[in-house]
Amino acid sequence: MLTKLKTMLGTQDMTVGKPLSVMMRFAVPLLIGNIAQLMYNTADAIVVGRMVSPIALAAVGASSPIQTLFFVFFMTVGTGVSVSVAQYFGAKERDKLSHTVGTALTLTLIVTLFITIIGIPLSRPILVLTKVTDPDMLRFATDYLLIMFIGTVGQGFYNILSGILRGMGESIFPLFVLIGTALLNVGLDLLFVGPLGMEVAGAALATIICQYLSAIACFLRLRQMRSTVELNRNTIRPQKPLVMQIIRIGLPSGIQQGILSMSYIFVQALINSVVIFDAVTGITSNTLFAAINVAISKVDNIAMLPNQAFSMAGSTFAGQNIGAGQLDRVKKGFKIILTTSLLVSVALIILISVFGGDLMKLFIDITKPDGPLIIRYGVPMQRIMVWCYLAMSLTQASSGVLRGAGDTFPVMCFTIIGTVFMRMPMAYLMVNAVKSETFPVGDPAGVYWSMLICFTLVAAACGIYYATGRWKKKALVKARVTSE
Repeated sequence: MLTKLKTMLGTQDMTVGKPLSVMMRFAVPLLIGNIAQLMYNTADAIVVGRMVSPIALAAVGASSPIQTLFFVFFMTVGTGVSVSVAQYFGAKERDKLSHTVGTALTLTLIVTLFITIIGIPLSRPILVLTKVTDPDMLRFATDYLLIMFIGTVGQGFYNILSGILRGMGESIFPLFVLIGTALLNVGLDLLFVGPLGMEVAGAALATIICQYLSAIACFLRLRQMRSTVELNRNTIRPQKPLVMQIIRIGLPSGIQQGILSMSYIFVQALINSVVIFDAVTGITSNTLFAAINVAISKVDNIAMLPNQAFSMAGSTFAGQNIGAGQLDRVKKGFKIILTTSLLVSVALIILISVFGGDLMKLFIDITKPDGPLIIRYGVPMQRIMVWCYLAMSLTQASSGVLRGAGDTFPVMCFTIIGTVFMRMPMAYLMVNAVKSETFPVGDPAGVYWSMLICFTLVAAACGIYYATGRWKKKALVKARVTSE
């Protein structure tokens, strides 16, 4: 039993064995871990939506694009590090692996402190710019953002450290950490928001406490892996070539996420401006669609976890096998990930089309006046959005291989063009094109139609680029890569 446990907690060499079995052995724990990680924000949404108000739920949703915008800095570091770690691990280059990890940890500290310093004073002004005008919603969202920025160091280190561990093929230990801290987060949410009456601020506080604990646990695990990676004063000193390599690989993903986040903020401003008038109840609300969008997004976040886990498994699989010069295995891995993702997506489309309303009820109190309205108007919009899963299957499968190869620039370009230059203006046009008594300033369904159209175009571009095979030339360990 002890031997089996050590094997589970050890690194996984994905350059040997059947591609399907090694990827699924890596992806399943990763999927469970992603579910546990999502429990952080999902628990926040459920607790504040049901125990505080729909306005509090909308406030949590309004703050999410702003958090993502600031966190692109350590996303840049994380992408560059995970690709480098996977390839150096696959090539068995321990010295470069150790210096890459050490450099990443130092960069993470610098970046997260920077985000904390500039994020705290800008929280309320940015919320005002996104047209959060309701006083209660603005107060809740400001409290939530301020506390989340205080937790930036913990969240940044957890994401970087877990990415490092995954790059070395280890997904079990981060899973144990996430399950433990996610359960703790639920308990703290209920305590802080319930008996202690801290409202939205309590949910944010619970989250950052658990993220700091997750980061500490992953760091201690990394320190134990001395046979694989060495951390000392020499390796944590940033080396300019490694810093530039991490930035070169990660910057396209960082720029992509940053521009995406900016576009999401503009779309969020559109969402916050939508007014819904319900003739049956006589309720007129400018926060109802914001709450609807959060409920739909939370269900969507859960549904997207399988494809995200498959994509991350494909990225590590591709990185290690490119490092080992086994391009034939990379192509086999892509086909497996794409097929699996499509099958899961079809199942999700059916399930959410039938039970989507019941899932949305998790985030609202159906006995409150706005509760039934969120379901009535939200379900038809949700049934538009679920068709995006088919497009995302191709995007996630192809981008996973491209990330593993270190070829992140094309995906950045495709995503920016699709989201900024197409989806954002399309959303505004489609919302404002249809006005009625129920939607006096525009039909919010246009937000989801624009999403479906643009996601499909981005998927097609990613698939075509993968088929060209140009990603094969981007390997860090070029001497090991051979042509088929």
